Amino acid sequence: MDISFEQLKSMVVFAQVIEQGSLSAAAKHLGLSRAVVSYHLKKLEAQLEVKLLNRSTRAINLTEAGQAYYERCRIIAEQASAANQQIENFKNEPIGLLKITCPVNVGLQTVVPALNEFKKIYPKIALDVMLTDEVVNIMKEGIDLAIRGAPLPDSGLQATKLATLQTCLCGAPEYFLQFGRPTKPADLSDHQWVIYKLTSGVLTLTKGSRSFSVTTKGSISTNNAAARTAFVEAGHGLGRIPIYDAWPKIKAGTLETVLDDYTFSDINVFGVFPPGTANSKKLRLLLNFLKEYFTSQSIIKKQ
Repeated sequence: MDISFEQLKSMVVFAQVIEQGSLSAAAKHLGLSRAVVSYHLKKLEAQLEVKLLNRSTRAINLTEAGQAYYERCRIIAEQASAANQQIENFKNEPIGLLKITCPVNVGLQTVVPALNEFKKIYPKIALDVMLTDEVVNIMKEGIDLAIRGAPLPDSGLQATKLATLQTCLCGAPEYFLQFGRPTKPADLSDHQWVIYKLTSGVLTLTKGSRSFSVTTKGSISTNNAAARTAFVEAGHGLGRIPIYDAWPKIKAGTLETVLDDYTFSDINVFGVFPPGTANSKKLRLLLNFLKEYFTSQSIIKKQ
């Protein structure tokens, strides 16, 4: 049986009568008069040559045929609504460019994988990603979002915390064979360190209510986190390394942790942005996505 456009309309009206529970409620929901709704029902029954509803002054009840027909009509109405919603999503889909900067290692290890997933969800948002360990002038370079290890006090900038990255104390198995394993904080002063120049040279360890501070020293220093990890992995000294960077190497056996019963200061990761972009829909989407993504990733936490 061929279906006309008019019959499709009647089918949607019929589904709404059942959904709303009365002709009057359906008429109000659809923006039609009660007479028009009644007309569609009568015409539908005439076309189908079957009774769909048993109507009284107080209630409407589906016949057996009406129940089966309603299930199909309901699906058609839902699909039509979903089609309209999809069009609205296309119309409202965020579009434009986001310029992002972040340190090289944390960018490659955590931010780039997150942006891969973000781009799949929002394909019309273009991404310009600058990986550098230098502190970029956000305003001068037109950056929308900078990923930083601290909410730097740049005048006029805003910041929101994106994640907390846990760290561990690591060394290579070859290093421990040659120099021994530290078993208490006091031992750390006697060891060589790979110095990461972007952090303090003083390491703080905590166990219960007690804290210990150790001044680190070593013959290798670097301003690059990936290089720091590579030097530690090669056996040149100890290093405090983020879990996301250390864990794959721990599983591979090229790094080992020490003093696991102590805790070290975590690394707070912030998104820093100019105040003029605070109300940008695409930036809000990215910030919320990054927070949720980092929270869900075990690589930022101790295993």
